[in-house]
Amino acid sequence: GDEDAGELGLAAVPGREAAFRQGLEEAVRYATALGCPRIHLMAGRVPLGAERAAVAGEMETTFIENLRYAADLLAQEDMIGLVEPINNRITDPRYFLNSPHQAAAILEKVGRPNLKLQLDLFHCQIMDGNLSCNLQTYFPLIGHIQIAQVPGRHEPNSPGELNFPYIFELLESLGYTGYVGCEYAPKGDTLEGLSWLRSYWESRGLQHGRTSKAAK
Repeated sequence: GDEDAGELGLAAVPGREAAFRQGLEEAVRYATALGCPRIHLMAGRVPLGAERAAVAGEMETTFIENLRYAADLLAQEDMIGLVEPINNRITDPRYFLNSPHQAAAILEKVGRPNLKLQLDLFHCQIMDGNLSCNLQTYFPLIGHIQIAQVPGRHEPNSPGELNFPYIFELLESLGYTGYVGCEYAPKGDTLEGLSWLRSYWESRGLQHGRTSKAAK
């Protein structure tokens, strides 16, 4: 979308279907060149001046139609489409897709096997908490995991609400074999901030640079 105009994705924005499809085709070209099998299909924001409740139905209809179009296109390239709930309490008050429950309901309506849930535990904790149950409930839908400590959105070992060693072990017990994306803002130097990962490896008896299923 047009970032200068305040857009953050287009998939659920009525009237922007053509721009969404054009952007998707460009993203597929980039993903093909990079060998990236997953593309985040961003829902977008509730239009300025509109009440969320008043436009929710139209935005969901637009989202479902665009997701079906995207899924069919991505299937031709053997790619996965991802949808990510972004919390509207702290990060983005106008973002349309804001909870894993909403995302799961929409994915069920879309009905395409190559569309998955991109579950950012930072957003999930802020909106709903109950991470253990949510991970177990939505695990069949999950195509990617992202992490950051709550509420500061810094390294997993920074002060906060989440016990990441427990969460990583839970992911392993569930059989998660994908990547865990570190979508946090380092408090200082990036490499120094990765000391949490070295400590986690050591706690699991792993050598530095060797990865477990959940800590790739």
